[in-house]
Amino acid sequence: MTITIVVADDHEVVRSGLANLLKGSDIDIVDEAADGDEAVEKTLKHNPDVVLMDIRMPNRDGLSALEMIRGKNPEARVIMLSTYDNPTYIARSVALGASDYVLKGSTRKELVDAITRTASGDEPSDTSVLRRVKRVMRRRHDREDDGIPLTNRELQVLRHVALGLSNREIGHSLGISIETVKEHVQNILRKLDVNDRTQAAVWAVRRGVV
Repeated sequence: MTITIVVADDHEVVRSGLANLLKGSDIDIVDEAADGDEAVEKTLKHNPDVVLMDIRMPNRDGLSALEMIRGKNPEARVIMLSTYDNPTYIARSVALGASDYVLKGSTRKELVDAITRTASGDEPSDTSVLRRVKRVMRRRHDREDDGIPLTNRELQVLRHVALGLSNREIGHSLGISIETVKEHVQNILRKLDVNDRTQAAVWAVRRGVV
């Protein structure tokens, strides 16, 4: 079965390279986009099985495009493509509903596998960086968290804060309202006796929460 994809990257050489890399596979590039706005437009036009989207693009970045695409079509499957193994980028991708996160240095086999898994609705591979960060974001209390004066939900919110997510993105990720996120953040600051989100993030890193 042929898998249809839209490729979004602002560098033509990357788009051409991906097209060459995917030759001979069951993956068909039905269109290309050079920025986030085009990515949204062409995804809605073609309704591909998978969107392969760069994070850093002009006009509208890939994360903003991801949010818009998923807002218009919650069933859309999007793989974020990046040079950066950046926990904040990955965590934001998770929060906004990305199916996987693939590094540009990945092999052909890894890329084809990620696209095939995503098109089939399967979980990312065990080696996926998105799967790794997702586990951290969703983790609840365990033995290593003994002595941390937070509820399970507050601990999850703290992990999101430490990974650099906004209140809106935390709400997306955990399925709660922004107002509820704000309330949790205030409780976290009070319980940890810190003044702001940055200090809370530093506390979390020092305690090994993330």
